[in-house]
Amino acid sequence: MFTVTEFLHQEVKPALGCTEPGAVALAVAKACEQLSGLAERVEVVVSDNIFKNGIAVGVPGTNGARGNEIAAALAVFCGHSAYSLEVLKDATPEDLSHAKEFIAAGRLKLTANGKGGVYVEAAAYRGDEVGVAVIEQTHGNITRVKKNGEVVFQAVPHCDGAVSSASAKTLSVPDQVKEMDFEELVALAGRLSPEDIDYVWQGIDMNMRISDYGFENDVGLGLGRTVRAAAGANYENDLAAQVKAVSAAASDARMAGVALPVMSSAGSGNHGITAILPVYVVGTAKHKSREEIARAVAYSHLATSFVKSRMGRLSPVCGCAVAAGAGAAAGIVNVMGGTDGQAKKAMELVLGNITGMLCDGAKESCALKVGTGATEAFYAAQIALAGGGMAVSQGVVDVNSFTRTAENAARLNREGMKDVDHTIIDIITHR
Repeated sequence: MFTVTEFLHQEVKPALGCTEPGAVALAVAKACEQLSGLAERVEVVVSDNIFKNGIAVGVPGTNGARGNEIAAALAVFCGHSAYSLEVLKDATPEDLSHAKEFIAAGRLKLTANGKGGVYVEAAAYRGDEVGVAVIEQTHGNITRVKKNGEVVFQAVPHCDGAVSSASAKTLSVPDQVKEMDFEELVALAGRLSPEDIDYVWQGIDMNMRISDYGFENDVGLGLGRTVRAAAGANYENDLAAQVKAVSAAASDARMAGVALPVMSSAGSGNHGITAILPVYVVGTAKHKSREEIARAVAYSHLATSFVKSRMGRLSPVCGCAVAAGAGAAAGIVNVMGGTDGQAKKAMELVLGNITGMLCDGAKESCALKVGTGATEAFYAAQIALAGGGMAVSQGVVDVNSFTRTAENAARLNREGMKDVDHTIIDIITHR
């Protein structure tokens, strides 16, 4: 079993911009690094989920340009795979100009393969040279690299078909989480070292910086600023408004492609915003200590992973509202001194409320979904802390087993909405 430190460093990572274009850029950068010089053309094949989520979102360093294609082209000129999901952080205006010319010249081809999950395969060409890189399972997980037809890196397959560069005997963290009881998993939050606490606070500070940017600048939908303005003079006393505004402002900036990193959760920056900021806002308002807030945020990440590991890395359901919203509800309960049982009750309320919320791609309106997840998390936590919650099983909620509740929500996502992504992609591509 993994330690809390291993969990944090594998599942809670900095990401610059949306993680879907980030994964595309990372694969292209790695493929290009197999060549002796600049790539002359690039071909990229992605899963439907990557295609959908990256098609309309702003990319950092592009002055408002959107989509997987600009991320891929930019990676040709400035991508560094060593930066992982911050692969484009060295981008300059000159790089952007070259990237646009690369696309205009027809030197980039990007297509979807009709499959789900996380998958990116990039092939870069220079004369007779060919570099190939494949990403699978998680956004930063490079599983195969080829140089001129020769495999130079191959991840080890697991018995369940998953792949990683770790030992064949070691399941990925999400796969291990899927086999754990809720109480066993969230107990890890009580084992943070001083270094872990510092790392969790790096994420809080990172996400607050981009939230502040969203408040101070006209970016995205401006939902954060709108919520704050609507609350008026009562804003400082309205904790629910603060939770929604702070979280939405961060997503406003991130979805607009602001060149500031966020701390992700379960492979998504918007998940990280929802999992972290509501818990921080409540903890700060209630004058909790630095350590108490860190433990509660870690609890939120762990609870988010409990749901997300069952739903899948990418899905037709909006994970930043549903999975991370449920995690945030648990984290708020924790920072307020509630029990694991109350945390599960709060998560039940979120899952019983917004499980059917669609993910129709990453874009400005994700701020609305982040705001919804954060707000519903806040109110669900208040109900649970007051001793309330669902008394009988209803809908996807099974009050006799929270694990079954999470699995029911995952089943709805997996079986009941299996054709949703194809329909959304068809709508997007035939406008």
